[in-house]
Amino acid sequence: MILDHAAEVISADGVSGINMERLGRAVGVSKSLIYSYFPSLNDLLWALLKREYTDLRQRQFEAAESANTLEQLVRRVTNTYLLYIEERGMLLERLAAEPSVKRPSDPTMYGRQPAVGYFTEIIAKTLDIDPEIAAPAIDISFGLPAAAGHYLTNHNADRQTVEDITVTMILGAIEAVGKNYTLSFKPLKK
Repeated sequence: MILDHAAEVISADGVSGINMERLGRAVGVSKSLIYSYFPSLNDLLWALLKREYTDLRQRQFEAAESANTLEQLVRRVTNTYLLYIEERGMLLERLAAEPSVKRPSDPTMYGRQPAVGYFTEIIAKTLDIDPEIAAPAIDISFGLPAAAGHYLTNHNADRQTVEDITVTMILGAIEAVGKNYTLSFKPLKK
């Protein structure tokens, strides 16, 4: 409940609009009770950012689990990300921009290594790509949804169009690595 109210205040007024006293009044508890849960405002802000990133990762994992094809996997995870950014992007942007908040600065960085491992395993098996090649390709491709989310929140863009472009770029990158990496970088025999 405390974090929910903090999210509302930050979404409406920014990080500068929140303090423990105001939050206590909004929640209907004393400022000292807020401090008993969160020793500082920075701890509260970090807990809120972590909650948001964890929620996003959980939604993406659920979307991935429902996919039956590579295109569905990429589209569902990308769609989940962009919908979340559309819904909660202002909050995430304000929290991530706050210098006092510990961070990864964008949602794709939070819990990234387990997610990269999960997708690498699927892509390597599905496309018969060496996991040592698939892992960096997947890790690098994680930047595309972050860029798409940034574009979506900073331009008057159609979410479906941004999603379609992002999915096409991710699939194209994975396909190119799968087909061309070993061919393009194979040593010449002279």
